[in-house]
Amino acid sequence: MSHYPKFAGRFAVLLQELNGRSVTVIGHQRPDGDCIGSQVALCRVLISQGIDAICVSPDRVPRRIKFLVGDTPFFQRDEVQHADRIALYTDCADHGRAGDRLRELYPDPWGCFDHHLSNAGFARFNFVDTASAATAEVLAGIFLDAGLPLDRTTAQALYTGIMTDTGQFRFPSTSSRVFGLSAELMAHGADPALAGQELYERESLGKLKLLQSYIGSLRLEGAGRICIGVLPNGIFEQVGATVEDTEGLVDYARSIDGVEIGVLIEERADVIKASLRGKHSSLRMDTVAALFNGGGHANAAGLNCQATLAEFYPKLLAALKQRLADVDGAKK
Repeated sequence: MSHYPKFAGRFAVLLQELNGRSVTVIGHQRPDGDCIGSQVALCRVLISQGIDAICVSPDRVPRRIKFLVGDTPFFQRDEVQHADRIALYTDCADHGRAGDRLRELYPDPWGCFDHHLSNAGFARFNFVDTASAATAEVLAGIFLDAGLPLDRTTAQALYTGIMTDTGQFRFPSTSSRVFGLSAELMAHGADPALAGQELYERESLGKLKLLQSYIGSLRLEGAGRICIGVLPNGIFEQVGATVEDTEGLVDYARSIDGVEIGVLIEERADVIKASLRGKHSSLRMDTVAALFNGGGHANAAGLNCQATLAEFYPKLLAALKQRLADVDGAKK
C-alpha cells in the first residue's frame, strides 16, 4: 500500500540531488515532539543513504524530548559551521519559522517537509500535505513508500511525532492512515510506552506551579465559549519554570465543558505570546493567529505580538468572538 504516491517520484529526485552534498536538517523555534522527531528521522534516513547530514535547532531540545535524539548528530544553531551546507526544513510553515538568523544562513532552502495549512511551499522540493496530522506522518509514509531502512531510533522519533501532534490520537486529524503508519513504526521498533513515560510522566515541579498559576487566571468569555488564561511577566522565575513548561497548558482551558476555544497568553517584558486551541477545525485558529502575524493549524495556532496585555487582550477577544459569530452564521 502506498501512503503518499504524489510524493514518491519527487522524493527520489531529491535523494539523488543530495548525493555528495552536506545537509542541515532544520526545525522551528520552540520545538515540539513533531519537530524534533521529524528532524531526527529525516537526518538518520539521509545518513543511512550515505548523505552527510546533521540536525540544527534554533533553540535547545526540550528536556522531555531529548530521548528521541539518541546518537543523531544534533546541534544548536551556533554550535556548527554552516558554510557549504544546504538546508532541509521540517515542520516549518514558512522560511522564517526557524528564526531570522537561519533564514539568512540558508536563503535558498532545498527541501521542506510539513503539514501546516499556511505553508505555500518555500523550498525547491516541497512535501507539504495539509490533510496529515503531523510532519512525522508525512515522513513516515514517504520513507515506507520508498522502502528505506528505519532503525529503532528513527521509528521512535516518527511515532512520537505523530503521537504528540494527534494529542495522543485524540484530535480530529487522527485518521486510519495515522494508525496504520503507527503500527508499521511499532513493527520497526517504536515503543508507545516509552513515548508516554518520557513525555507525560516526567513533569517538573516548576511546571506544576506554572499550571497552578495558569488555572487560577482562567476567565470565561463569549458566553462561556472562550476560556483565556494569562501567565504574567516574571512568572517563570517566580515558580522555577522554563518556557518549555508551557507545553500543554492551554489544553486545560479548551477541555472545559462548553468551551470551544482555549487561549494561553504569556506576558513578557517585550512581547505578548499567545497559543490558541479550538475544539473543531471550522474555527480556523490559524487564520485568527494570522491577524496578529501568527499561524499554525486549524485547531492549534500561535502568535507573537508587540503590545501590552491591556492592548492585546480586547483585540484578541474581539477576533475570537467574531470567528465564533462567523462559524455560527455559516451553519444557518
